[in-house]
This record gives sequence, structure tokens and C-alpha cells, in this order.
Amino acid sequence: MIQVGIAGSAGYTAGELIRILLNHPKAEINFAYSTSNAGNLVSSIHQDLEGETNLTFTDKVNPNVNIVFLCLGHGNSKKFLEANTFAAHTKVLDLSNDFRLEKDASFNGRDFVYGLPEFQKQEIINAHNIANPGCFATAIQLALLPLANEKLLQNDVHIHAVTGSTGAGQSLSETSHFTWRNNNFSYYKPFTHQHLGEISETLVSLQGAFSEELNFMPYRGDFTRGIFVTAYTKYEGSLEEAKELFKTFYKDAVFTTVSDTPLHLKQVVNTNKCLLHVHKHENKILITSCIDNLLKGASGQAVHNMNLMFGLEETTGLHLKASYF
Repeated sequence: MIQVGIAGSAGYTAGELIRILLNHPKAEINFAYSTSNAGNLVSSIHQDLEGETNLTFTDKVNPNVNIVFLCLGHGNSKKFLEANTFAAHTKVLDLSNDFRLEKDASFNGRDFVYGLPEFQKQEIINAHNIANPGCFATAIQLALLPLANEKLLQNDVHIHAVTGSTGAGQSLSETSHFTWRNNNFSYYKPFTHQHLGEISETLVSLQGAFSEELNFMPYRGDFTRGIFVTAYTKYEGSLEEAKELFKTFYKDAVFTTVSDTPLHLKQVVNTNKCLLHVHKHENKILITSCIDNLLKGASGQAVHNMNLMFGLEETTGLHLKASYF
């Protein structure tokens, strides 16, 4: 059994990670680190796990686990690794943005590989440390990778993406209160979202001359889970050619599917799937991309990466059905 440690165990992504790992046939949670909840039952915070586990939070780490997942706030993963030393064999999988960019990929003797399986599965298989992609970045990159791979991103890209309230994390803010979020809709960080950096680096790695603008408008939606992305740009090929391009690119992707019909969020919530749909209007191509921000956009993708790193079948522990009704 893969011995797993989890740091920052009280947040949304950690809760989903714990839920998956409790049912993973090849992994066992060794410790769930949370200084503010040490000694308390994990189910006292993650109440959906009531009756599922007697695991308790701890303020101590086991430095010899096989892998440690860092579910910490952005900027805190570096601090955690500076304060806690792990064995040379311990793999690290970080879910923050601390190590995603090339300039941050080496830290404290560890080199991090960007963990988007549809982009570089072989590199993940051989990696010792993984920087898990951001949730928006995952959905947007999966919408654009096939075009970049064929050097077809020759014009500005316009991206609109709506995320649920869990995308803001568990800490309360004005815009996460029910009275503000309910029956409401708004944008935030227009054109400047932090995930743009990792998206751009991936696109450049596929299409070296890519220098067009990514016009990204993130929105807050009146729901809890999921990301719905629409991205469009100029495209001279036919719709049939575009569909074939996308289906060929993702033919071996176990969690990414190109659909012939328009999408909605209930198809992906509670799963590790990304669904894509391609539409053409005159000289523009429109790609729709849907994921669950806490699973394919965070913890599910992290377990997918773990499976690859330890030589397991990619889908192990991730056979999750959408909450459709």
C-alpha cells in the first residue's frame, strides 16, 4: 500500500482527496496534518465522511511516507517544505501554485514537473515531485492544447470561465457568503488571473512562436462546484476537421472526452472527467470545456498523477459517477 501524508487537511481539496484515498485500493492515509484541528476527528470537519473513517488530524508528520500531498494555501507549500524534512524517497505532490511556473520549479533540492497528464504523461510517470495544475488552468488548457499542438493558435484567444463557490476555498470572504453569492453573478481578476502564467507556458511549449493574447475573464457562479469554460479564436479549417483534431489528440486520454453534443456542468460534477465540445461559426472556433474544480481541477487530478508516478492503472480509485439528479 502507498503510504500517504496530507498537509493542510481541513480544506475543500483535502476533503475530496481524503474521500478518494479512503476508497483507493492501493493507498492508505498515514497522516492528515492540520495544526488547528490536531486531535479532532477528520469527520468533524469533513462531515460527509461521518461513519467512513476514524482518522484524526495530527500536528506531526511522518517523514518516511511514500508521498505527501500539499493542500495548503498559495505560498505556504514552500514554508511547509522548509519546516519539514522528508526522506529522499518521499514524493511530493503540491496542489498550490508555488511550483507551477518554470522559474519556481526547483526548490529545496526538489525539481517539480507540471502535472497535466494530457500534456506530458511520460514526464509525470518519471517524476519525483509534481506541481498540480490550477483548476481554471486545467479546463482552459484542455480546451486549447490540440490547437497549440498543430500551431493553429494564430490569433488572440477569448476565454470566459465560470466557477462555483468552492473555487474560492474554505476561508470566508464577502463574496463567499450565501447572502452575497445566492442569485448573484460577477467577474473577478479580469485579464490578470494567476493561472494565465502556467497556461501560457504550456502553450508556448507546444507552439513555440505563440505570442497572442489570452483574454481571460473569470466569473463567480451561483453554484458550489464546477467550471464551465468557453474559449474562441479564429480558425480557418472546417468543423469536421476540428472535431477530428480534438478526438485524435485525446484518443488515449482516460478522463478527457470530446462530445458531439453541447455540454452542461451536471455531466462532470463529482467526477474526474473533462468534457469538451467543438463548435464553428463562420471563421471562429468555439471550444467548451467542463470540469469539477475540486476533482479534475484539483484532488482527482492529483490522485491521477499519483497513480502514474507509482505505476498504477490511471483510473485506479477514480471511477466516480456524476451527480446528475
